[in-house]
Amino acid sequence: MKEITLNVNGENHRLEIEPHWTLLYVLREKLDLVGTKEGCNAGDCGACTVLIDGKAINSCLFLAVRSEGRRIVTIEGLAQNGKLHPVQQAFVDVGAVQCGFCTPGMVLRAVSLLAENPQPDATEIRQAISGNLCRCTGYVKIVQAIELAAQDVTTGSGVSDE
Repeated sequence: MKEITLNVNGENHRLEIEPHWTLLYVLREKLDLVGTKEGCNAGDCGACTVLIDGKAINSCLFLAVRSEGRRIVTIEGLAQNGKLHPVQQAFVDVGAVQCGFCTPGMVLRAVSLLAENPQPDATEIRQAISGNLCRCTGYVKIVQAIELAAQDVTTGSGVSDE
């Protein structure tokens, strides 16, 4: 066992973990943050996407010990003061949520994309989310939601990784 401190959604958590535990395992099983979904456990589906220092990563492939000293954001940490993050709101507004399993990973991937490229075109959006699988929507509504969130950047709502 190794003792580490993880900063998750702005809060520090002191934990004893095994060095081989993934960040996905620690988030779900030790911190009860089940918005991060376990899908393929091989980095192929994107259901486990979280932000580390603002960058989208597959938490099923990332060892928790590598997360110490870094800022981790899960889907539970996006909404602020009871208000959905602009990307979350856009997903609701255009109906991009169906079964919801892929939604947390898609939203976090979109947040990361818009932080790097506030005005992506549809091709750039599709490329950015290509590692996140959805079996319900065919991606049309998801792309529309990210385009809507990008418009919020233009109008000053300030989509960012926080």
